[in-house]
Amino acid sequence: MTLEWESTDSEVDVRGVLGEALGEARSGNGRPPPPWPGRRLPLGARFDGAGTNFALWAGDADAVELCLFEDGPDGTWRETRLPLREQTFRVWHGYVPGVRPGQRYGYRVHGRWEPERGARWNPAKLLLDPYARAVDGEFRLDDAVFGHVRGGPDTVRDDRDSAAFVPKSVVVADDADWSHDRRPKIPWAESVIYELHVKGFTARHPRIPERLRGTYAGLAHPAAIDHLVRLGVTAVELLPVHQFVSEEHLLRGGRTNHWGYNTVGFFAPHAAYASAGGRGGQVHEFRDMVHALHAAGIEVILDVVYNHTGEGGPSGPTLCFRGIDNGGYYRLAGAGRHYTDYTGCGNTLNVVQPHVLQLITDSLRYWVIEMGVDGFRFDLAAALARSMHDVDKLSSFLTVIAQDPVLSRVKLIAEPWDLGAGGYQVGAFPPLWTEWNDQYRDAVRDFWRGARPDVRGLAYRLSGSSDLYQRDGRNPYASINFVTAHDGFTMRDLVTYERKRNEANGEDNRDGTDNNRSWNHGYEGETTDPNVVSLRKRQIRNLMTTLLLSTGVPMITSGDEMGRTQAGNNNAYCQDNELSWLDWSALDSPEWRPLVELTARLIHLRRAHPVLCRRAFYSGQPVAPDGLRDLAWFTPAGREMTRRDWFAPTATLGMYLSGLDIDRRGPRGERIVDDSFLFVLHASSQPMRFTLPDEPWAHSYEVVLDTALEGDPMARYSEPVAGGSGLRLAGRSAMLLRVEHAVWAPT
Repeated sequence: MTLEWESTDSEVDVRGVLGEALGEARSGNGRPPPPWPGRRLPLGARFDGAGTNFALWAGDADAVELCLFEDGPDGTWRETRLPLREQTFRVWHGYVPGVRPGQRYGYRVHGRWEPERGARWNPAKLLLDPYARAVDGEFRLDDAVFGHVRGGPDTVRDDRDSAAFVPKSVVVADDADWSHDRRPKIPWAESVIYELHVKGFTARHPRIPERLRGTYAGLAHPAAIDHLVRLGVTAVELLPVHQFVSEEHLLRGGRTNHWGYNTVGFFAPHAAYASAGGRGGQVHEFRDMVHALHAAGIEVILDVVYNHTGEGGPSGPTLCFRGIDNGGYYRLAGAGRHYTDYTGCGNTLNVVQPHVLQLITDSLRYWVIEMGVDGFRFDLAAALARSMHDVDKLSSFLTVIAQDPVLSRVKLIAEPWDLGAGGYQVGAFPPLWTEWNDQYRDAVRDFWRGARPDVRGLAYRLSGSSDLYQRDGRNPYASINFVTAHDGFTMRDLVTYERKRNEANGEDNRDGTDNNRSWNHGYEGETTDPNVVSLRKRQIRNLMTTLLLSTGVPMITSGDEMGRTQAGNNNAYCQDNELSWLDWSALDSPEWRPLVELTARLIHLRRAHPVLCRRAFYSGQPVAPDGLRDLAWFTPAGREMTRRDWFAPTATLGMYLSGLDIDRRGPRGERIVDDSFLFVLHASSQPMRFTLPDEPWAHSYEVVLDTALEGDPMARYSEPVAGGSGLRLAGRSAMLLRVEHAVWAPT
């Protein structure tokens, strides 16, 4: 069957990819020959130099048609439908000679239309290949993209063709070459993560050519990488780069999905982030970006969304999985008409199904082996770890990842919660996994805004959260420490607003959390009051200093180091504009340049000192006989904390880190000795006198950092401060002091 449609796609030369296979080889009635049998594995479209094998798992489908698209004259295009007659273990497959890289294709899948029982096959809907390595074209909102008739129940089938309104899959060559690439392989304990958005990071960068801004090539540009190197971060964590679409309500409101947590292609780099076009150029551009970051010593971690897809609930569009086998890909509720929704996004992928688990692990391995990435942050990971209903540490997903020879060797980060019952799982993921630690975020925010009566919780967070991670054999770096993330206030907004300002999102300010744990310091919003401005900047320094000196792995949100603001919007997922994009003019402004420099110096200080990058939890006991405890806590009076002190209201805490007692050895078994430090945090508004611990803890101290200093917080004092003497702390400030001349020394 051959159909012609009016196309809005730009003309792209596909070099006659159908060639003689579909043109010259047509029979007398004009129909192309059927595909050769081909093979069932690997899934997806694989070019072998002479043609392409297509393989699609389609479960209980009755028939599958492969649809090939050619550009025609005057903006038209031709669709050729080829029935895949071979089925092996529910995989429909066929080989088409002459089909080359760059060929656009899709599938039409036939089967029952029984929505009440979960069956939603509709061959009028063109479907993406779940294994497509590239996607071309945009998703355009039209009633034809829905499998059911709009305006009524979702049980009446809509037979209008969707091909003109949906993106197409693209055949991509297997030509990755990583022979000259060197992965940085940064140990977890030495890692510093920088969370960024590929487009938002460079969309306004004045030193990047305009045509490259907001793209993979823009992130690979020396101007972008220079900033990351200057800061000293070891990894970028990219917000979703898998091919995604915008939700219906956003498109109808004239907005788009900016963050990308709405995936429709788990193998395809999002085409809109490529300067090289959508016919496979995005694949090479992404790889070039990874090469450039690796060359700079920076790892690439992807924020991946395998818990749900962009098809939404039963009333959403039919773009891929729903039309291939609705009940085979999604968790269905009741008789099957509705979805079990652990994600709040309308559906949940059913990882219990072997082919879904295979899809996810095949995708992950592809991004590691073929695309060069170094790790993954799993959005709503608890939804992936559910067995039949409950979150299960022995679930098939966690078990398969643990034994996989590729995936068990990369960085694995869980967002350890979902929206279902029992979904909050902070501290419960197994070894190999690190976790976003929201308890760290909450404790640090509460301390610096003066909302906690004591410092018990804060002490756990500063020292690596042993209460969460030690019992199952994990290490301090299991805790990904963060104060802000893409979701929520920026660090500047955290000290400027107590109430969200999300009116621009079009949801009457109902979206986004109200639990911000923020403090506006006496005035809501921006102000020119010098006292308020000064205090807010000091609080940002306090937050950044605490983050980068805490045990665990710090994660900085892009732009926090230069005072980025979203004007109080704490859910800017649909703001693909200057509200979300980084304003690079702040980088060299007198107002924010000191914060950039402070952030960089703190990161370099951290990376230079093993005592600040611990691989094992503190014991609170001496490592060597007659030695000092590896960790000690002090009151403002200079004495060690007692049980009564821990339960007493206080806004001041001293944390002593002994570099003489590191229970870690070098690569040849040599003992590692470092400086010792005293980290003092003071959240009260009033200045106070803090007595420095005397011998045996220290003979004297050198002040390394004082956040009360506005110009250069890391300006050193001219003279050492003797142990036992008092040190004045400004209100709401933090100090880091290096220990000098400790009495005890290793033998």
